[in-house]
Amino acid sequence: MTFTSTLWRPAQWLAVSLLLTSSALAQTPAKPRPVAAPPAEQAVHYRNGKALLDQGKYQLALKELEPLAQRPARFAQAADAAYLSAVAAARLKQWPEAEQLLNLLRTEYPNYPNLPEALFLQSQVSFEQEDYDNAFKTLALLPANQLGPEREAMKVNYLPRIRDRSTWLRLLRRYPNDATLGRAYADRLITGGVYTDADQPILDELIDKLDLNRARYTPPPRPVKRSSYNVAVLLPFELSDPGGPSQRKNQFVTDLYAGLRLAQDSLQRAGRSVQLFAYDTSADTLVLKQVLAQPELAGMDLLIGPVYKSGARLLARYAREHQIVCVNPLSEDGDLVLDNSWHYLFGASAATQGRIAAEFAFRAFGPSRPGIVLHEETKGDAAFANAYKAAYEAQGGKIAVVRSFSADTNESLSKAFAGLDLPGASHIVVASDNRRLGPYTLNVLQTPPAAKRPVLVCPGSWLDNPRLDVWDLNTISAYFFMPKYYNERGAGYRRFRQLYLQRQRLPPSLYANQGFELLLYFGAALHQYGPALQAGLAGAPPVQGAIFEGQSYEGGAHDNQVVPIIKLNNLEAQVLR
Repeated sequence: MTFTSTLWRPAQWLAVSLLLTSSALAQTPAKPRPVAAPPAEQAVHYRNGKALLDQGKYQLALKELEPLAQRPARFAQAADAAYLSAVAAARLKQWPEAEQLLNLLRTEYPNYPNLPEALFLQSQVSFEQEDYDNAFKTLALLPANQLGPEREAMKVNYLPRIRDRSTWLRLLRRYPNDATLGRAYADRLITGGVYTDADQPILDELIDKLDLNRARYTPPPRPVKRSSYNVAVLLPFELSDPGGPSQRKNQFVTDLYAGLRLAQDSLQRAGRSVQLFAYDTSADTLVLKQVLAQPELAGMDLLIGPVYKSGARLLARYAREHQIVCVNPLSEDGDLVLDNSWHYLFGASAATQGRIAAEFAFRAFGPSRPGIVLHEETKGDAAFANAYKAAYEAQGGKIAVVRSFSADTNESLSKAFAGLDLPGASHIVVASDNRRLGPYTLNVLQTPPAAKRPVLVCPGSWLDNPRLDVWDLNTISAYFFMPKYYNERGAGYRRFRQLYLQRQRLPPSLYANQGFELLLYFGAALHQYGPALQAGLAGAPPVQGAIFEGQSYEGGAHDNQVVPIIKLNNLEAQVLR
Protein backbone atom coordinates (compact mmCIF):
# COMPACT_ATOMS: atom_id res chain seq x y z
CA MET A 1 0.00 0.00 0.00
CA THR A 2 1.35 3.41 -0.95
CA PHE A 3 0.46 6.42 1.15
CA THR A 4 0.87 9.58 -0.89
CA SER A 5 -1.48 12.39 -0.06
CA THR A 6 -4.19 13.37 -2.47
CA LEU A 7 -3.10 16.19 -4.72
CA TRP A 8 -3.75 19.85 -4.38
CA ARG A 9 -6.86 21.94 -3.94
CA PRO A 10 -6.94 25.57 -5.07
CA ALA A 11 -5.97 28.09 -2.41
CA GLN A 12 -6.65 31.79 -2.18
CA TRP A 13 -3.73 34.08 -1.53
CA LEU A 14 -3.33 37.68 -0.47
CA ALA A 15 -0.55 39.69 -2.06
CA VAL A 16 1.28 41.71 0.58
CA SER A 17 3.62 44.52 -0.49
CA LEU A 18 6.33 45.64 1.90
CA LEU A 19 7.57 49.20 1.29
CA LEU A 20 10.79 50.34 2.93
CA THR A 21 10.31 54.07 3.50
CA SER A 22 12.74 54.64 6.36
CA SER A 23 15.50 57.05 5.38
CA ALA A 24 17.94 55.12 7.59
CA LEU A 25 17.19 51.98 5.69
CA ALA A 26 17.43 53.83 2.43
CA GLN A 27 20.96 54.97 3.30
CA THR A 28 22.15 51.42 4.07
CA PRO A 29 23.55 49.59 1.06
CA ALA A 30 21.41 46.52 0.52
CA LYS A 31 22.65 43.17 -0.71
CA PRO A 32 21.43 42.32 -4.19
CA ARG A 33 18.24 40.30 -3.92
CA PRO A 34 17.37 37.47 -6.32
CA VAL A 35 15.15 38.71 -9.10
CA ALA A 36 11.93 36.73 -9.21
CA ALA A 37 10.67 35.56 -12.58
CA PRO A 38 7.66 37.42 -13.99
CA PRO A 39 4.35 36.08 -12.65
CA ALA A 40 3.26 34.92 -16.09
CA GLU A 41 6.44 32.87 -16.50
CA GLN A 42 6.03 31.41 -12.99
CA ALA A 43 2.44 30.45 -13.81
CA VAL A 44 3.65 28.54 -16.87
CA HIS A 45 6.19 26.59 -14.79
CA TYR A 46 3.51 25.87 -12.20
CA ARG A 47 1.03 24.54 -14.77
CA ASN A 48 3.76 22.47 -16.42
CA GLY A 49 4.79 21.04 -13.06
CA LYS A 50 1.24 19.99 -12.19
CA ALA A 51 0.77 18.39 -15.60
CA LEU A 52 4.06 16.50 -15.32
CA LEU A 53 3.08 15.31 -11.86
CA ASP A 54 -0.20 13.94 -13.21
CA GLN A 55 1.72 12.19 -16.00
CA GLY A 56 4.05 10.48 -13.53
CA LYS A 57 7.12 12.43 -14.71
CA TYR A 58 8.16 13.23 -11.17
CA GLN A 59 11.75 14.33 -11.75
CA LEU A 60 10.67 16.87 -14.37
CA ALA A 61 7.79 18.01 -12.16
CA LEU A 62 10.19 18.58 -9.27
CA LYS A 63 12.46 20.66 -11.51
CA GLU A 64 9.53 22.90 -12.48
CA LEU A 65 7.93 23.28 -9.05
CA GLU A 66 10.70 23.32 -6.46
CA PRO A 67 12.14 26.77 -7.41
CA LEU A 68 8.64 28.27 -7.11
CA ALA A 69 8.38 27.07 -3.50
CA GLN A 70 11.35 29.10 -2.28
CA ARG A 71 10.70 32.40 -0.53
CA PRO A 72 12.86 34.51 -2.92
CA ALA A 73 10.62 33.44 -5.84
CA ARG A 74 7.71 35.39 -4.27
CA PHE A 75 5.29 33.15 -6.18
CA ALA A 76 1.64 33.61 -5.27
CA GLN A 77 1.09 29.83 -5.02
CA ALA A 78 4.43 29.02 -3.39
CA ALA A 79 2.82 26.89 -0.67
CA ASP A 80 1.09 24.69 -3.25
CA ALA A 81 4.37 24.45 -5.15
CA ALA A 82 6.16 23.32 -1.99
CA TYR A 83 3.57 20.64 -1.28
CA LEU A 84 3.50 19.36 -4.86
CA SER A 85 7.30 19.33 -4.97
CA ALA A 86 7.27 17.20 -1.83
CA VAL A 87 4.76 14.83 -3.47
CA ALA A 88 7.06 14.49 -6.49
CA ALA A 89 10.11 13.86 -4.30
CA ALA A 90 8.17 11.25 -2.32
CA ARG A 91 7.11 9.47 -5.51
CA LEU A 92 10.82 9.38 -6.45
CA LYS A 93 11.58 8.01 -2.97
CA GLN A 94 13.87 10.97 -2.38
CA TRP A 95 12.82 11.11 1.25
CA PRO A 96 15.33 13.70 2.58
CA GLU A 97 14.37 16.12 -0.19
CA ALA A 98 10.69 15.56 0.50
CA GLU A 99 11.26 16.22 4.18
CA GLN A 100 13.10 19.49 3.46
CA LEU A 101 10.27 20.71 1.25
CA LEU A 102 7.63 19.84 3.85
CA ASN A 103 9.65 21.60 6.56
CA LEU A 104 9.82 24.63 4.27
CA LEU A 105 6.06 24.48 3.80
CA ARG A 106 5.34 24.27 7.53
CA THR A 107 7.83 27.02 8.41
CA GLU A 108 7.15 29.55 5.67
CA TYR A 109 3.46 28.88 5.07
CA PRO A 110 1.97 27.77 8.42
CA ASN A 111 -1.56 28.78 7.35
CA TYR A 112 -1.57 26.57 4.28
CA PRO A 113 -5.16 25.32 3.85
CA ASN A 114 -4.08 21.78 2.96
CA LEU A 115 -1.70 21.48 5.90
CA PRO A 116 -3.33 18.24 7.19
CA GLU A 117 -2.46 16.52 3.92
CA ALA A 118 1.09 17.86 4.13
CA LEU A 119 1.39 16.54 7.70
CA PHE A 120 0.09 13.18 6.55
CA LEU A 121 2.72 13.06 3.82
CA GLN A 122 5.43 14.10 6.26
CA SER A 123 4.46 11.21 8.52
CA GLN A 124 4.98 8.84 5.60
CA VAL A 125 8.36 10.43 4.87
CA SER A 126 9.40 9.94 8.51
CA PHE A 127 8.26 6.31 8.47
CA GLU A 128 10.23 5.69 5.29
CA GLN A 129 13.35 7.13 6.92
CA GLU A 130 12.73 4.98 10.04
CA ASP A 131 12.24 8.11 12.14
CA TYR A 132 9.32 6.53 13.97
CA ASP A 133 9.14 9.06 16.80
CA ASN A 134 8.76 11.95 14.38
CA ALA A 135 6.19 9.99 12.39
CA PHE A 136 4.03 9.53 15.50
CA LYS A 137 4.48 13.15 16.57
CA THR A 138 3.50 14.42 13.13
CA LEU A 139 0.42 12.20 12.97
CA ALA A 140 -0.60 13.58 16.36
CA LEU A 141 -0.67 17.10 14.87
CA LEU A 142 -3.47 16.14 12.49
CA PRO A 143 -6.94 17.37 13.47
CA ALA A 144 -8.81 14.61 15.30
CA ASN A 145 -11.64 14.58 12.75
CA GLN A 146 -9.45 14.31 9.64
CA LEU A 147 -7.76 11.33 7.97
CA GLY A 148 -8.47 9.03 10.92
CA PRO A 149 -8.73 5.72 9.01
CA GLU A 150 -5.85 6.73 6.75
CA ARG A 151 -3.45 7.42 9.60
CA GLU A 152 -4.25 4.07 11.26
CA ALA A 153 -3.76 2.31 7.92
CA MET A 154 -0.40 4.04 7.57
CA LYS A 155 0.72 2.70 10.93
CA VAL A 156 -0.52 -0.78 10.04
CA ASN A 157 1.54 -0.59 6.85
CA TYR A 158 4.80 0.68 8.32
CA LEU A 159 5.01 -0.72 11.86
CA PRO A 160 5.73 -4.30 10.72
CA ARG A 161 8.95 -2.99 9.17
CA ILE A 162 10.45 -2.30 12.61
CA ARG A 163 13.03 -5.01 13.31
CA ASP A 164 14.72 -3.72 16.43
CA ARG A 165 13.13 -4.77 19.72
CA SER A 166 14.40 -1.68 21.55
CA THR A 167 12.59 0.56 19.02
CA TRP A 168 9.33 -1.26 19.66
CA LEU A 169 9.70 -0.95 23.43
CA ARG A 170 10.59 2.75 23.21
CA LEU A 171 7.50 3.49 21.13
CA LEU A 172 5.29 1.50 23.48
CA ARG A 173 6.60 3.53 26.43
CA ARG A 174 6.04 6.86 24.66
CA TYR A 175 2.64 6.00 23.18
CA PRO A 176 1.10 3.56 25.68
CA ASN A 177 -2.47 4.31 24.57
CA ASP A 178 -1.93 3.72 20.86
CA ALA A 179 -4.00 0.60 20.19
CA THR A 180 -2.65 0.13 16.64
CA LEU A 181 0.92 0.17 17.91
CA GLY A 182 0.17 -2.27 20.73
CA ARG A 183 -1.68 -4.70 18.47
CA ALA A 184 1.10 -4.54 15.87
CA TYR A 185 3.69 -5.54 18.48
CA ALA A 186 1.50 -8.35 19.79
CA ASP A 187 1.09 -9.61 16.22
CA ARG A 188 4.84 -9.46 15.69
CA LEU A 189 5.50 -11.51 18.81
CA ILE A 190 3.01 -14.22 17.87
CA THR A 191 3.25 -14.44 14.09
CA GLY A 192 6.69 -12.96 13.47
CA GLY A 193 8.75 -15.76 14.97
CA VAL A 194 10.56 -13.42 17.39
CA TYR A 195 8.82 -14.31 20.68
CA THR A 196 10.99 -15.19 23.67
CA ASP A 197 10.08 -15.93 27.28
CA ALA A 198 11.20 -12.39 28.20
CA ASP A 199 8.34 -11.01 26.08
CA GLN A 200 5.54 -12.70 28.05
CA PRO A 201 4.96 -9.90 30.63
CA ILE A 202 4.50 -7.20 27.99
CA LEU A 203 2.36 -9.56 25.87
CA ASP A 204 0.08 -10.17 28.88
CA GLU A 205 -0.16 -6.41 29.45
CA LEU A 206 -1.14 -5.79 25.81
CA ILE A 207 -3.75 -8.56 25.86
CA ASP A 208 -5.39 -7.08 28.96
CA LYS A 209 -5.17 -3.43 27.85
CA LEU A 210 -6.42 -4.01 24.29
CA ASP A 211 -8.86 -6.79 25.17
CA LEU A 212 -7.18 -9.16 22.72
CA ASN A 213 -8.24 -12.77 22.29
CA ARG A 214 -5.88 -14.64 24.60
CA ALA A 215 -6.23 -17.89 22.68
CA ARG A 216 -5.16 -16.18 19.48
CA TYR A 217 -2.26 -14.42 21.19
CA THR A 218 -0.90 -17.46 22.99
CA PRO A 219 2.65 -18.16 21.80
CA PRO A 220 2.99 -21.38 19.82
CA PRO A 221 4.87 -24.22 21.51
CA ARG A 222 8.60 -23.85 21.16
CA PRO A 223 9.78 -26.19 18.39
CA VAL A 224 11.74 -29.15 19.64
CA LYS A 225 15.16 -29.27 18.10
CA ARG A 226 15.56 -32.24 15.81
CA SER A 227 18.44 -34.21 14.39
CA SER A 228 17.42 -33.41 10.80
CA TYR A 229 15.56 -30.62 8.99
CA ASN A 230 13.71 -30.51 5.67
CA VAL A 231 14.50 -27.81 3.13
CA ALA A 232 12.43 -27.20 0.00
CA VAL A 233 14.30 -25.76 -3.00
CA LEU A 234 11.93 -24.05 -5.45
CA LEU A 235 13.85 -23.23 -8.63
CA PRO A 236 13.13 -23.16 -12.39
CA PHE A 237 15.07 -26.31 -13.33
CA GLU A 238 13.11 -26.56 -16.63
CA LEU A 239 13.16 -30.37 -16.49
CA SER A 240 10.45 -30.44 -19.17
CA ASP A 241 13.04 -29.15 -21.67
CA PRO A 242 16.13 -31.36 -21.10
CA GLY A 243 19.05 -30.10 -23.12
CA GLY A 244 16.87 -27.43 -24.72
CA PRO A 245 17.40 -23.65 -24.83
CA SER A 246 15.46 -23.07 -21.60
CA GLN A 247 17.68 -25.40 -19.62
CA ARG A 248 20.85 -23.97 -21.17
CA LYS A 249 19.66 -20.47 -20.31
CA ASN A 250 19.10 -21.63 -16.75
CA GLN A 251 22.56 -23.08 -16.23
CA PHE A 252 22.91 -20.72 -13.28
CA VAL A 253 20.04 -22.60 -11.58
CA THR A 254 21.88 -25.90 -12.03
CA ASP A 255 25.02 -24.32 -10.58
CA LEU A 256 23.11 -22.87 -7.63
CA TYR A 257 21.59 -26.24 -6.81
CA ALA A 258 24.95 -28.00 -7.15
CA GLY A 259 26.32 -25.62 -4.51
CA LEU A 260 23.37 -26.43 -2.24
CA ARG A 261 24.01 -30.17 -2.61
CA LEU A 262 27.66 -29.77 -1.76
CA ALA A 263 26.76 -27.76 1.35
CA GLN A 264 24.35 -30.54 2.33
CA ASP A 265 27.28 -32.97 2.32
CA SER A 266 29.44 -30.60 4.38
CA LEU A 267 26.68 -30.15 6.97
CA GLN A 268 26.19 -33.94 7.13
CA ARG A 269 29.88 -34.45 7.86
CA ALA A 270 29.56 -31.90 10.68
CA GLY A 271 26.65 -33.85 12.20
CA ARG A 272 23.98 -31.41 10.97
CA SER A 273 21.64 -33.35 8.75
CA VAL A 274 19.57 -31.43 6.19
CA GLN A 275 17.29 -33.07 3.63
CA LEU A 276 16.81 -31.24 0.32
CA PHE A 277 13.56 -31.52 -1.65
CA ALA A 278 13.77 -29.97 -5.12
CA TYR A 279 10.69 -28.56 -6.89
CA ASP A 280 10.72 -27.39 -10.49
CA THR A 281 8.77 -24.12 -10.55
CA SER A 282 9.54 -23.16 -14.14
CA ALA A 283 9.43 -19.39 -14.80
CA ASP A 284 5.62 -19.41 -14.75
CA THR A 285 3.81 -18.29 -11.60
CA LEU A 286 0.99 -20.73 -12.43
CA VAL A 287 3.45 -23.60 -12.05
CA LEU A 288 4.67 -22.11 -8.77
CA LYS A 289 1.09 -21.94 -7.51
CA GLN A 290 0.65 -25.62 -8.35
CA VAL A 291 3.80 -26.46 -6.42
CA LEU A 292 2.65 -24.44 -3.41
CA ALA A 293 -0.63 -26.36 -3.41
CA GLN A 294 1.20 -29.59 -2.61
CA PRO A 295 0.42 -30.44 1.04
CA GLU A 296 3.90 -31.69 1.96
CA LEU A 297 5.36 -28.23 1.35
CA ALA A 298 3.62 -26.88 4.46
CA GLY A 299 5.69 -29.26 6.56
CA MET A 300 9.05 -27.93 5.44
CA ASP A 301 11.43 -26.20 7.84
CA LEU A 302 12.99 -23.82 5.29
CA LEU A 303 12.15 -22.62 1.77
CA ILE A 304 14.80 -21.53 -0.75
CA GLY A 305 13.74 -19.65 -3.88
CA PRO A 306 12.63 -18.38 -6.25
CA VAL A 307 15.04 -16.66 -8.64
CA TYR A 308 12.54 -14.69 -10.72
CA LYS A 309 10.83 -11.61 -9.36
CA SER A 310 7.39 -12.71 -10.59
CA GLY A 311 7.25 -15.51 -8.04
CA ALA A 312 9.09 -13.85 -5.16
CA ARG A 313 6.09 -12.16 -3.55
CA LEU A 314 3.94 -15.25 -4.09
CA LEU A 315 6.37 -17.48 -2.20
CA ALA A 316 6.93 -14.81 0.46
CA ARG A 317 3.20 -14.65 1.12
CA TYR A 318 3.06 -18.45 1.39
CA ALA A 319 5.98 -18.37 3.85
CA ARG A 320 4.23 -15.84 6.07
CA GLU A 321 0.90 -17.65 6.01
CA HIS A 322 2.51 -20.99 6.92
CA GLN A 323 5.21 -19.47 9.17
CA ILE A 324 8.15 -21.04 7.36
CA VAL A 325 11.33 -19.04 6.84
CA CYS A 326 11.97 -18.38 3.14
CA VAL A 327 15.34 -17.28 1.74
CA ASN A 328 15.60 -15.60 -1.66
CA PRO A 329 19.00 -16.69 -3.00
CA LEU A 330 19.79 -13.97 -5.54
CA SER A 331 17.60 -10.87 -5.20
CA GLU A 332 18.89 -7.49 -4.02
CA ASP A 333 15.40 -5.96 -3.77
CA GLY A 334 15.00 -4.88 -0.17
CA ASP A 335 11.30 -4.13 -0.71
CA LEU A 336 10.65 -7.88 -0.77
CA VAL A 337 11.46 -8.26 2.93
CA LEU A 338 10.29 -4.91 4.32
CA ASP A 339 7.26 -6.15 6.24
CA ASN A 340 7.59 -9.94 6.27
CA SER A 341 9.45 -11.41 9.22
CA TRP A 342 9.52 -14.86 7.54
CA HIS A 343 11.34 -13.67 4.43
CA TYR A 344 15.10 -13.11 4.05
CA LEU A 345 17.48 -12.14 1.29
CA PHE A 346 20.68 -14.16 1.26
CA GLY A 347 22.62 -11.17 -0.06
CA ALA A 348 22.72 -7.49 0.83
CA SER A 349 19.95 -5.36 -0.65
CA ALA A 350 20.88 -2.47 -2.92
CA ALA A 351 19.84 -0.03 -0.17
CA THR A 352 22.03 -1.77 2.42
CA GLN A 353 24.96 -1.64 0.01
CA GLY A 354 24.41 2.11 -0.42
CA ARG A 355 24.17 2.73 3.32
CA ILE A 356 27.30 0.74 4.16
CA ALA A 357 29.28 2.32 1.31
CA ALA A 358 28.25 5.79 2.56
CA GLU A 359 29.25 5.00 6.13
CA PHE A 360 32.67 3.90 4.89
CA ALA A 361 33.05 6.92 2.60
CA PHE A 362 32.27 9.39 5.36
CA ARG A 363 34.90 7.84 7.61
CA ALA A 364 37.44 7.65 4.80
CA PHE A 365 36.94 11.02 3.07
CA GLY A 366 35.47 13.23 5.78
CA PRO A 367 32.90 16.03 5.47
CA SER A 368 35.14 18.87 4.31
CA ARG A 369 34.09 18.57 0.65
CA PRO A 370 30.80 17.32 -0.80
CA GLY A 371 30.31 14.13 -2.77
CA ILE A 372 28.64 13.42 -6.13
CA VAL A 373 26.29 10.50 -6.79
CA LEU A 374 25.39 9.30 -10.29
CA HIS A 375 23.23 6.23 -10.83
CA GLU A 376 21.60 4.30 -13.63
CA GLU A 377 17.83 4.55 -14.04
CA THR A 378 17.06 1.16 -12.50
CA LYS A 379 15.20 0.39 -9.30
CA GLY A 380 18.25 -1.16 -7.66
CA ASP A 381 20.69 1.60 -8.58
CA ALA A 382 18.18 4.28 -7.53
CA ALA A 383 17.70 2.52 -4.18
CA PHE A 384 21.49 2.42 -3.74
CA ALA A 385 21.85 6.13 -4.56
CA ASN A 386 19.00 7.27 -2.30
CA ALA A 387 20.29 5.19 0.61
CA TYR A 388 23.84 6.45 0.02
CA LYS A 389 22.79 10.09 0.08
CA ALA A 390 20.59 9.65 3.15
CA ALA A 391 23.28 7.80 5.12
CA TYR A 392 26.10 10.14 4.10
CA GLU A 393 24.18 13.27 5.04
CA ALA A 394 22.88 11.70 8.27
CA GLN A 395 26.50 11.53 9.42
CA GLY A 396 27.09 15.20 8.66
CA GLY A 397 28.38 15.01 5.09
CA LYS A 398 26.93 16.66 2.00
CA ILE A 399 26.03 15.21 -1.39
CA ALA A 400 26.06 18.15 -3.79
CA VAL A 401 24.68 16.37 -6.87
CA VAL A 402 22.49 13.31 -7.46
CA ARG A 403 21.77 12.49 -11.10
CA SER A 404 20.35 9.51 -12.94
CA PHE A 405 21.17 8.35 -16.46
CA SER A 406 20.37 5.77 -19.08
CA ALA A 407 23.59 3.85 -19.64
CA ASP A 408 22.66 2.98 -23.23
CA THR A 409 22.13 6.58 -24.35
CA ASN A 410 25.10 8.81 -25.13
CA GLU A 411 23.05 11.95 -24.63
CA SER A 412 21.91 10.81 -21.18
CA LEU A 413 25.46 9.94 -20.09
CA SER A 414 26.82 13.22 -21.37
CA LYS A 415 24.12 15.15 -19.51
CA ALA A 416 24.73 13.28 -16.25
CA PHE A 417 28.46 13.99 -16.25
CA ALA A 418 28.23 17.55 -17.62
CA GLY A 419 29.21 20.52 -15.48
CA LEU A 420 30.33 18.52 -12.43
CA ASP A 421 32.69 20.30 -10.06
CA LEU A 422 35.13 17.41 -9.87
CA PRO A 423 38.02 19.35 -8.21
CA GLY A 424 35.60 20.56 -5.52
CA ALA A 425 34.27 17.08 -4.70
CA SER A 426 35.76 14.63 -2.26
CA HIS A 427 34.45 11.63 -4.18
CA ILE A 428 32.16 10.58 -6.99
CA VAL A 429 29.90 7.52 -6.77
CA VAL A 430 28.82 5.83 -10.00
CA ALA A 431 26.21 3.14 -9.37
CA SER A 432 25.86 0.99 -12.48
CA ASP A 433 27.07 -2.43 -13.61
CA ASN A 434 26.77 -1.46 -17.28
CA ARG A 435 30.12 -2.02 -18.98
CA ARG A 436 29.99 1.33 -20.76
CA LEU A 437 30.26 3.21 -17.49
CA GLY A 438 33.78 2.19 -16.50
CA PRO A 439 35.62 3.55 -19.55
CA TYR A 440 33.31 6.58 -19.74
CA THR A 441 33.87 7.51 -16.09
CA LEU A 442 37.64 7.05 -16.23
CA ASN A 443 37.78 9.26 -19.31
CA VAL A 444 35.86 12.01 -17.49
CA LEU A 445 38.09 11.70 -14.42
CA GLN A 446 41.16 12.39 -16.57
CA THR A 447 39.92 15.97 -17.09
CA PRO A 448 41.15 17.55 -13.83
CA PRO A 449 44.82 17.36 -12.84
CA ALA A 450 45.65 14.18 -10.92
CA ALA A 451 46.02 16.08 -7.65
CA LYS A 452 42.47 17.46 -7.92
CA ARG A 453 40.61 14.33 -8.99
CA PRO A 454 37.92 13.06 -6.67
CA VAL A 455 38.02 9.53 -5.31
CA LEU A 456 35.91 7.06 -7.30
CA VAL A 457 33.40 4.72 -5.59
CA CYS A 458 31.90 2.11 -7.91
CA PRO A 459 30.65 -1.49 -8.08
CA GLY A 460 33.12 -4.36 -7.88
CA SER A 461 31.79 -5.64 -11.20
CA TRP A 462 34.00 -3.03 -12.88
CA LEU A 463 37.01 -5.18 -12.01
CA ASP A 464 35.68 -7.87 -14.37
CA ASN A 465 34.95 -5.46 -17.22
CA PRO A 466 36.97 -6.50 -20.30
CA ARG A 467 36.69 -2.94 -21.59
CA LEU A 468 38.74 -1.70 -18.64
CA ASP A 469 42.42 -2.17 -17.96
CA VAL A 470 42.68 -3.23 -14.31
CA TRP A 471 45.91 -1.26 -14.10
CA ASP A 472 43.94 1.94 -14.80
CA LEU A 473 41.69 1.15 -11.83
CA ASN A 474 44.77 0.39 -9.75
CA THR A 475 46.45 3.71 -10.51
CA ILE A 476 43.49 5.94 -9.66
CA SER A 477 42.06 6.29 -6.19
CA ALA A 478 39.11 3.90 -6.50
CA TYR A 479 37.06 1.96 -3.96
CA PHE A 480 34.71 -0.88 -4.87
CA PHE A 481 31.63 -2.10 -3.02
CA MET A 482 31.54 -5.87 -3.54
CA PRO A 483 28.83 -7.78 -1.68
CA LYS A 484 29.89 -11.02 -3.40
CA TYR A 485 33.63 -10.62 -2.93
CA TYR A 486 35.62 -13.73 -2.10
CA ASN A 487 39.32 -14.50 -1.93
CA GLU A 488 40.22 -17.14 -4.50
CA ARG A 489 43.36 -17.92 -2.51
CA GLY A 490 41.49 -18.36 0.77
CA ALA A 491 41.56 -21.80 2.36
CA GLY A 492 37.77 -22.04 2.51
CA TYR A 493 37.29 -21.32 -1.18
CA ARG A 494 40.14 -23.60 -2.27
CA ARG A 495 38.65 -26.50 -0.29
CA PHE A 496 35.19 -25.84 -1.75
CA ARG A 497 36.59 -25.61 -5.28
CA GLN A 498 38.41 -28.91 -4.89
CA LEU A 499 35.25 -30.70 -3.70
CA TYR A 500 33.16 -29.10 -6.45
CA LEU A 501 35.62 -30.15 -9.16
CA GLN A 502 35.62 -33.72 -7.87
CA ARG A 503 31.83 -33.90 -8.14
CA GLN A 504 30.98 -31.71 -11.14
CA ARG A 505 34.16 -31.97 -13.21
CA LEU A 506 33.86 -28.20 -13.70
CA PRO A 507 35.09 -25.21 -11.69
CA PRO A 508 32.36 -23.55 -9.59
CA SER A 509 30.57 -20.46 -10.84
CA LEU A 510 29.55 -17.55 -8.64
CA TYR A 511 26.06 -19.09 -8.42
CA ALA A 512 27.53 -22.34 -7.12
CA ASN A 513 29.43 -20.33 -4.51
CA GLN A 514 26.20 -18.64 -3.43
CA GLY A 515 24.27 -21.89 -3.17
CA PHE A 516 26.99 -23.48 -1.06
CA GLU A 517 27.30 -20.53 1.34
CA LEU A 518 23.52 -20.08 1.65
CA LEU A 519 22.75 -23.60 2.82
CA LEU A 520 25.87 -23.81 4.94
CA TYR A 521 24.74 -20.72 6.90
CA PHE A 522 21.01 -21.35 7.13
CA GLY A 523 21.42 -25.09 7.64
CA ALA A 524 23.65 -24.40 10.64
CA ALA A 525 21.10 -21.81 11.86
CA LEU A 526 18.31 -24.41 11.72
CA HIS A 527 20.29 -26.72 13.98
CA GLN A 528 21.23 -23.89 16.34
CA TYR A 529 17.89 -22.05 16.64
CA GLY A 530 15.25 -24.33 15.14
CA PRO A 531 12.87 -23.41 12.29
CA ALA A 532 11.72 -20.15 13.94
CA LEU A 533 15.21 -18.73 13.72
CA GLN A 534 14.45 -15.00 13.49
CA ALA A 535 15.26 -14.10 17.11
CA GLY A 536 18.45 -16.16 16.98
CA LEU A 537 19.71 -14.48 13.82
CA ALA A 538 18.82 -11.02 15.15
CA GLY A 539 21.00 -11.54 18.21
CA ALA A 540 23.87 -13.35 16.55
CA PRO A 541 27.14 -11.58 15.68
CA PRO A 542 28.46 -11.65 12.10
CA VAL A 543 29.69 -15.06 10.99
CA GLN A 544 32.77 -15.48 8.82
CA GLY A 545 31.82 -17.16 5.57
CA ALA A 546 33.42 -20.27 4.15
CA ILE A 547 33.69 -18.47 0.78
CA PHE A 548 32.40 -14.92 1.13
CA GLU A 549 33.43 -12.37 3.74
CA GLY A 550 30.55 -13.12 6.08
CA GLN A 551 26.87 -13.22 6.89
CA SER A 552 24.94 -11.12 9.40
CA TYR A 553 21.29 -10.38 10.14
CA GLU A 554 22.14 -8.60 13.35
CA GLY A 555 19.56 -6.31 14.90
CA GLY A 556 16.66 -7.93 13.05
CA ALA A 557 17.85 -7.17 9.52
CA HIS A 558 16.43 -9.42 6.82
CA ASP A 559 19.19 -8.95 4.28
CA ASN A 560 22.90 -9.54 4.76
CA GLN A 561 24.65 -6.65 6.52
CA VAL A 562 28.16 -7.62 5.41
CA VAL A 563 29.28 -5.61 2.36
CA PRO A 564 33.04 -5.67 1.70
CA ILE A 565 34.69 -2.47 0.48
CA ILE A 566 37.72 -3.21 -1.69
CA LYS A 567 40.72 -1.21 -2.85
CA LEU A 568 43.42 -2.39 -5.21
CA ASN A 569 46.96 -2.33 -3.88
CA ASN A 570 49.52 -3.34 -6.52
CA LEU A 571 46.71 -5.15 -8.34
CA GLU A 572 45.86 -7.12 -5.20
CA ALA A 573 42.42 -6.70 -3.65
CA GLN A 574 42.57 -5.33 -0.12
CA VAL A 575 39.44 -5.62 2.05
CA LEU A 576 38.96 -2.37 3.98
CA ARG A 577 35.64 -3.20 5.59
